[in-house]
Amino acid sequence: MSYGAAAALQAGIFALLSADDRLAGAAIVDALPAGGGSGTFILIGPEEALDASDKSGGGAEHRFTVSVISDAAGFLEAKTAAAVVSDSLVDAKPTLSRGRVVGIRFMKAVAKRLDDGGVRRIDLTFRARIEV
Repeated sequence: MSYGAAAALQAGIFALLSADDRLAGAAIVDALPAGGGSGTFILIGPEEALDASDKSGGGAEHRFTVSVISDAAGFLEAKTAAAVVSDSLVDAKPTLSRGRVVGIRFMKAVAKRLDDGGVRRIDLTFRARIEV
């Protein structure tokens, strides 16, 4: 098992989401701007990596979260962006600089209000299987 493909996976996820024209109005980041900023953000966030090696070779399972954060009124804009993120990532096989994505699967989503209801956040968790 190796954590060596983690940065490559993040770059691959960024490339997939950046290429999706439906997310053109959202900033795709791995850290929110100071002060939080305004608008809609796609935040490539935390992950957990587990050994997924088998007799055919090394591998890792990366469970990662992509969050949609929006200050738009209501959940509609955030949920629409979250659906695009999910559609872009499920079953995708981004090209990585290290390792090879076998597949990406959706695990769960949690939608919540923050800042006394002024901000919406949807955390989408995915599982990526990588051969290294």
